[in-house]
Amino acid sequence: MIDRNTIIGFDAKRIVSNNTGLGSYSRTLVNDLAAATEARLLLFAPTSGNTELRRQIAVRENVEFVYPRYLFDNRLWHKLAGSRWRSAGMVDDLAKHNVALFHGLSGELPKGLKASGTASVVTIHDLIFLRHPEFYNPIDVAIYRRKFLRTLAEADRIIAISECTKRDILHYGEFAEDKISVIYQSCGTRFGAPVPEGELQEAARRYHLPEHYMLCVGTIEERKNAALAVKALPLLPRELHLVVLGRPTKYKKVVENEAMRLGVADRLHFLHGVANDHLAAIYRQADCFVYPSRYEGFGIPIIEAIQSGLPVVAATGSCLEEAGGPDSLYVSPDDAEALAAAVVRSIDERQMRVERSRNYVKRFENTGVARQVMGIYEDLLSRK
Repeated sequence: MIDRNTIIGFDAKRIVSNNTGLGSYSRTLVNDLAAATEARLLLFAPTSGNTELRRQIAVRENVEFVYPRYLFDNRLWHKLAGSRWRSAGMVDDLAKHNVALFHGLSGELPKGLKASGTASVVTIHDLIFLRHPEFYNPIDVAIYRRKFLRTLAEADRIIAISECTKRDILHYGEFAEDKISVIYQSCGTRFGAPVPEGELQEAARRYHLPEHYMLCVGTIEERKNAALAVKALPLLPRELHLVVLGRPTKYKKVVENEAMRLGVADRLHFLHGVANDHLAAIYRQADCFVYPSRYEGFGIPIIEAIQSGLPVVAATGSCLEEAGGPDSLYVSPDDAEALAAAVVRSIDERQMRVERSRNYVKRFENTGVARQVMGIYEDLLSRK
């Protein structure tokens, strides 16, 4: 029985340092759990991190941040110290705070956790570094692989955010299948809300949005494969542009060069550092959404696009069919002709596809993820 005397710990590094992805998942889950239980929730973070991100955790009596003691004394604080604390030193602090269960929210658990007797759950989002190591530095792959195998050894239960991720866990590691639960990420409904005309106009003006465009959202990196959408542009009507929104990496230059080679550079637009408040307006004014990523753990941008009333064209090969459902269209991540044809079809059939897809993604909207996670906690603690 979990009550106000139960103390649950969380790895809060991403909560205070990551604006999207793992950070969003962690903040949403902790806020939902805090509202659903009287248990004390302690958020263990190596630093106080970003103030704005930290403030996204709702202020409640049963939620508290915990930092390493040496963050506040005169000893030198640096990244290596924080990493060492998260990988092992945190276990001592969990014991000092009488933590009954610890949840690694971003695929990691500290060494020695099982030996300490603390119950443990870990959420694994993806194993792209093992499935597609070509997109990573070899040293990073070796480090991530070691952490993954260590986490399997420490974990009592695993939460996978998709069936695709569960398959990868079973393929690359040894862990009892009946101790892996697939719990999809919760997705809010704000992208389904109407956007005032003034906000639409402001976004169009501020970001110089073309009249007609397909939208691609995500870090501009090789794995996300935005170049495929560029290769489709010459096969699409001249008035249709491509807007790519996300943090740039050196892969951005590859995308730009491809656009120049194909003579469509004037139809390619990059947006960086977009305010979160403007994102819905940018979604709303697109003709369709394209997500040609070669591999994902899930695909929240697809759900946001569908909520915004956009038909979706995504790539096969990972979990994107799970996110977009049967009425989105899927093509090979290497087939520009198929992508172009699917874009035309999705726009022509927009009303039907969006209506059906909106019904599909309701399963991800405030679907009681906290309740499912609490069920795992209760089961584990009842066995201790």
